[in-house]
Amino acid sequence: MLDANIKTQLKAYLEKLQTPIEIVASFDDSAAAQEMRSLLVDITEQSAKVSMRENGDATLRPSFAIGRPGEKARISFAGLPMGHEFTSLVLALLQTGGHPPKVDAEVIEQIRALPGRFEFQTFISLSCHNCPDVVQALNLMAVLNPGVSHTMIDGALFQNLVNERQIMAVPTMFLNGEEFGAGRMSIEEIVAKLDTGAAARDAEKLNARAPYDVLIVGGGPAGAAAAIYAARKGIRTGLLAERFGGQVMDTLAIENFISVKETDGPKLVMGLEEHVKDYDVDIMNLQRATKLTPASEANPLIEITLENGAVLKSKSVILATGARWREMNVPGEQEYRGKGVAYCPHCDGPLFKGKRVAVIGGGNSGVEAAIDLAGIVGHVTLLEFDSKLRADAVLQRKLASLPNVEVHTMALTTEATGDGSKINGLVYKDRNTEELKRVDLEGIFVQIGLLPNTDWLKGTLNLSKFGEIEIDAKGQTSVPGVFAAGDCTTVPYKQIIIAMGAGSTASLSAFDHLIRTSAPA
Repeated sequence: MLDANIKTQLKAYLEKLQTPIEIVASFDDSAAAQEMRSLLVDITEQSAKVSMRENGDATLRPSFAIGRPGEKARISFAGLPMGHEFTSLVLALLQTGGHPPKVDAEVIEQIRALPGRFEFQTFISLSCHNCPDVVQALNLMAVLNPGVSHTMIDGALFQNLVNERQIMAVPTMFLNGEEFGAGRMSIEEIVAKLDTGAAARDAEKLNARAPYDVLIVGGGPAGAAAAIYAARKGIRTGLLAERFGGQVMDTLAIENFISVKETDGPKLVMGLEEHVKDYDVDIMNLQRATKLTPASEANPLIEITLENGAVLKSKSVILATGARWREMNVPGEQEYRGKGVAYCPHCDGPLFKGKRVAVIGGGNSGVEAAIDLAGIVGHVTLLEFDSKLRADAVLQRKLASLPNVEVHTMALTTEATGDGSKINGLVYKDRNTEELKRVDLEGIFVQIGLLPNTDWLKGTLNLSKFGEIEIDAKGQTSVPGVFAAGDCTTVPYKQIIIAMGAGSTASLSAFDHLIRTSAPA
């Protein structure tokens, strides 16, 4: 099952096991079971501390559980954890075997203190780059807390369960039989959702923070670059992020980051976070800013109010809040979000195998999505508002060669329709004839660009008609001491490498502001 190179690497990892572990397999007669058996045999051959038995009694077959001999296993894989999930498997083996996790001690104690029984199930697809974060988080929680168990379920292998629970997006998490959440969630987010007193404790800690020299709001490429440049100046630096990495975490292939021929969003974000942590930066993750209060004569410090009620103060602020997927804003979109309306073809595409889907948007993202989906689904209908597609010529040629793709230009989507539980079609207006037309389908993938995360700043500083923060060449906003960078600003091109440069510019400008002004600490 595993090639020689992977076996060699796995053997080296398994040497880190501190205690024996046991794999309990529950097979059936399927081809997937034979592949799973081959994988598990390969694993056991790499370490004397790993054993396997095949007398498991799991309901989901084929599957296997990982635990310590003599203990009830709390981590299970219903499906073959390859592709993006192979790392999840390796970590489950190591952490069950006593290898310490790379998680803050405070989070570990918070997990161990959770009272009650938590039986999690996570539906994934092997092509989903968001799913491993959730799987790895819940697996670790199961290792640390005897009251937690977790089963990863490959939706492509267990289509009956997918249909039964009407799952149309991954990752989708269930807790004790009830839907718990969907989409990427970090271990901190999951724990915060379970620990109802966490928000109040966070607010108390944050309120006690001393004022910063520069406070960065946003943890994407622009925010990370700004933090590094500020910290290198030796000034007190804070970074506030709703989710470190931002929208880049949802980006699969990155091939235009100069000097790095090929990478992906999660890998890039991991590098960004490690780089920021090399410096003296106070990182405050999972925090949403709701209000900016400019400095005044009465209060010479800029204030950032958070969703949990905490208030942070700083001599200067850099806004790097990035952007989010633009929505269609039509009836039915929110009602059927995650029930057929999706925004990540890589993640959710496999759930629509053999079905009919639509892609909204004829730019590079939309055409790439249509091409990828055409290899999975039964039929793709691509709708573009303009009179022509805007994607690169090479992508358009590839799209035109696919037999199961239909393209409609001058098409305005007006409604997403469903039966109350899931999508069953969409309605669009032919802008040439004004005629309303219906397309019967099971999924809609929206790929129409990005929207800046600036709603909370309306009325505080100058925004463009598109909601972007207006800045000058130095990143200065209309509010003294407040700078901005990246996709949330009026910078004309929204690219990772440009956002990083803009973050550096804003940070240098903030430093220049600080040395030219004075404010009390």
